[in-house]
Amino acid sequence: MGSDALLAAVLILGFALIVAAVALGSAVGDGIVASKAVESIARQPEARGNIFTFFFLGVGILEAFPIIGLVLGFFLFFAVGGGVLPLATKLVSGGH
Repeated sequence: MGSDALLAAVLILGFALIVAAVALGSAVGDGIVASKAVESIARQPEARGNIFTFFFLGVGILEAFPIIGLVLGFFLFFAVGGGVLPLATKLVSGGH
């Protein structure tokens, strides 16, 4: 395997790892925030409005990180790797 094919394979693997980690981290974070909000409302129902406000702020901040991660992944894939067609050509041809 040539160095170009190895670079293409590493870029594709890196893109996949970034997307998977971002999706998993966001899902876990959203679940934790939602469970704590429900727990808080169960303990103090009169503070429901304030809890919902902070819940939506927390989820909004948590959803910013996946967007940043996806942008980083797409940058890695397209700007560094050159896009889908050049990477696929390098992998198929063995880097020649």
